[in-house]
Amino acid sequence: MKKMIVTIIILFIIFISMVIFKNIEKSQEIKVDEVNKIEKYIEKIYGWKEITDEALPEFNDINNVNEKWIWGIVRENIEDIETDYDIIENTANELYGSDFQKKFPTEGNEFISYDNEKQKYIVKQTNLDAISDAYLLNKIDRNKDGYTVEIIEYLVDFTDEDKDNVIIKNLQNEKIYELTSEDATESNIKKVVKENIGRFSKKKIFLKKSNDNIFVTKVEKE
Repeated sequence: MKKMIVTIIILFIIFISMVIFKNIEKSQEIKVDEVNKIEKYIEKIYGWKEITDEALPEFNDINNVNEKWIWGIVRENIEDIETDYDIIENTANELYGSDFQKKFPTEGNEFISYDNEKQKYIVKQTNLDAISDAYLLNKIDRNKDGYTVEIIEYLVDFTDEDKDNVIIKNLQNEKIYELTSEDATESNIKKVVKENIGRFSKKKIFLKKSNDNIFVTKVEKE
């Protein structure tokens, strides 16, 4: 009888442990709406190497990042050509969160200038070259503050006009693969990147979750 009771207790403990483990495992799963939110956010903060020096620079503190990247990203997330100072500040806070302490210069900068006559800030146009800075979401993990996202960075070069081809390169400007313009669909390009993953650079993006929002807090190379 005692052996039976001990066996029942042991089985019960094993059952409870399995339930707890399943719940923990389930809590670590990333839902589709979370992935969509992360994708949309990274699209907002991923810039252009020719304008901001790096499409996404490394940093440990959002307040110590290259200001070209900070204000270049803010500029791209303001819809109207003419805007007010409060909108610029609010956009920065929406992108970078409450830890962001930098203030936009009242006199304007190379991305958003101030028009004395209109008393408005003017969002300048972006002049991009024919080499597109791109990334691929490779992995998303949940951490205690939010998410850790691994991306693969690559370049899509449209400058081979004579052959009408598109060249996939890594950030060291090495040619990885060449596609015809017809074959250079987004899915085919991503397939090429995945098949040659070892030849591309990777970065980890640390995202902090605050209520229903997410903010970048740190970026590091792998």
